[in-house]
Amino acid sequence: SWVATRSAPRLVVSVPPSMAMGWLSCRLAGFVASHGAVDISLRGDDDPVAFDRDLIDLRLTYGPHYREHPTEDIVRDAVYPVCAPGLAGKTGQHPDALSGLPLIHTDWGPSGASFPSWRNWFEAAGIAPGRTAQRGLSANSSRAALDLAISGLGVALTQGVFCAEAVEDGRLVRPVARALELRQPYCLTIPERSARRDVVLAFRGWLIEECRRSVGSPALIAWSADRR
Repeated sequence: SWVATRSAPRLVVSVPPSMAMGWLSCRLAGFVASHGAVDISLRGDDDPVAFDRDLIDLRLTYGPHYREHPTEDIVRDAVYPVCAPGLAGKTGQHPDALSGLPLIHTDWGPSGASFPSWRNWFEAAGIAPGRTAQRGLSANSSRAALDLAISGLGVALTQGVFCAEAVEDGRLVRPVARALELRQPYCLTIPERSARRDVVLAFRGWLIEECRRSVGSPALIAWSADRR
């Protein structure tokens, strides 16, 4: 183990920008505390990435972008309507209660083109989306949309991995039960040159556990019967 050595190993971790900011960056201290000193380079990258040029050891993605390298599906997430508690007090539990509230839209970008939109959510709930599904604030990152929701500016449609902690601590609530499962899982890619390194194997196990803990948060799955 590297813990017994004098020099800290180097680890290059690449994740989508929204996951680097405010999710993984807040959790890395836990990995270091339990596994010892590591020189971690945390990269917030859009796809595609250059594994060899940037010496990337692990890449977390939405969907299997890199099947030319060893890749595993680790967990499938969903998107949840979330908003500040004060805003939720103005709604009922039926999905059409959201039609009168400001919505926060996320421009997922090319790599997230299959993420559900508000229009998809209303259609899945059996509600004609109309103009409501297109109006409101917009952001080009999941993290920014989440911050707008926490600020009370509207209802965001956000991945469980990002919103779980804010729902658990009460900064956000789920105003309605319905969620939409994502079409693709989160995937972890580790190139062959890194696959046998102790620090990579340790980080892989830790990262998978963190992702699954957030996605499987009791605060999110309490209404799992409505998750369809």
